[in-house]
This record gives sequence, structure tokens and C-alpha cells, in this order.
Amino acid sequence: MRQIFVPLVPLVAPLLLLWAAVPPMAAAAPTQPVVLELFTSQGCSSCPPADIAVAKVADRPGVIALSFNVTYWDHLGWKDTFARPEFTDRQVAYAKALGQGSPYTPEVVAGGRAGGVGNTPRAVDDLIARGRTTATTFVSATPGKVSVGRGVAPRRGADVWLVSYDPRVIQVPVKAGENTGKTLPQRNVVRGLKRLGSWTGQAASFMAPTVDPSLRAVVIVQGKDAGPILAVATL
Repeated sequence: MRQIFVPLVPLVAPLLLLWAAVPPMAAAAPTQPVVLELFTSQGCSSCPPADIAVAKVADRPGVIALSFNVTYWDHLGWKDTFARPEFTDRQVAYAKALGQGSPYTPEVVAGGRAGGVGNTPRAVDDLIARGRTTATTFVSATPGKVSVGRGVAPRRGADVWLVSYDPRVIQVPVKAGENTGKTLPQRNVVRGLKRLGSWTGQAASFMAPTVDPSLRAVVIVQGKDAGPILAVATL
């Protein structure tokens, strides 16, 4: 039998040209951690189930759980030991941004995009899924400095926040109000909230205050007036 050998070069060359004409696939942007913000109060009898549900996901990869204690229950007999007016202001801003009317407890806001009662594991899981998205910029943080890269900013720009929180489970004995006689476990309690500046889409750096070494911190780049969270970095 006579064998016919076909030269490979004429066949390979057109294939190489075809491969070169096809643009490489862009790498998918990584999904950023979901910031899960619980607005709670030690004086609210409906809050302990939400405190527990959010605490259970605090160690889950891809989730940053934060507990903001608000002040508007303080007049009912028990002054919340962790509440601050700026935490209440943050929830009020969310109520307006998410079209929810008045703030309420317990409320869980995920990624600055979705809010709900969040008092069961299933409800918390649903909020995490609704709040998950890809970052629109890159943020890095080192002690004393925060850097935000170029990226896509909302039309009105964004705020850069530094949040410090206590990672421990803190047992709080309540001696008055709706939870009289109960000891409430609270985890990832926010101890400080500071706005570092504005971001408009260009690379920028910000000075950051020193965080107590017993606390952890997270930097949040977020659309103005409690808009969607655009990027997150832990410190």
C-alpha cells in the first residue's frame, strides 16, 4: 500500500491565525465577601433570635458579620451597653435607601443591597444570597492607611468607612426592659464607625486611625447615603 504524507505546516499555520484572531476570555471578577449588618438592641425582645442567627454565620467564608446596636429602644427601661447614635443614623439611612420607611429591629442588611428581619438561619442565608456581588474596585488596608484603586463608582460617588468590632461572644446580663433577667450573647459587636473620605472612581489613599489591637476592622467602600457596598477589605 502506498502511503501519502501531507505536510503539516500548511495546515498548522491557518489554525494559528484563527487562534490569534479569537480574543482571550476575560478573567471573571472575584465575588467579594458579603457584609452582613445586624441592627439590634438589648432592649428588644425580638432581637435575640437574630443575634444568634447572624452569629452562626460569622465564621462562614465569604461573610463579614457586624452587629450594630441602636439607641431607640433605650427609653423602654434598659440602656443598651453598646448602642451609639451613629449606628442608629446608619440604619435610618438604610431605611431611606431601601425604601423601608421607619427603621426596626431586628434588621439584617446584606451588601447594602437587601434588608430583612433575619431572625432565622434560612432568612439569613436568603439575605446573604441576595447581597452577594462582585467588587467594582479594589481596596487594601494596612495599619494607618487605606488605598482604593480605580474602578466603577456610582454617579454620586462613594464613602469609605472604617468599622472596628469585637470578634468575641460577649455575654450581656440584662436587668431591665423587655429582656429582663436574660443574658444575651452578642458577637462581632461594632465598637467604632468612622468615615474616612469620598471615592469617585480614581485611585485614592486615606489615613486611617489606629484600631485597638483587641478589635478587628473592616474597610467598606459604599455608595453615598447607604448605597450598595462596592468593595471590602479586612484590616
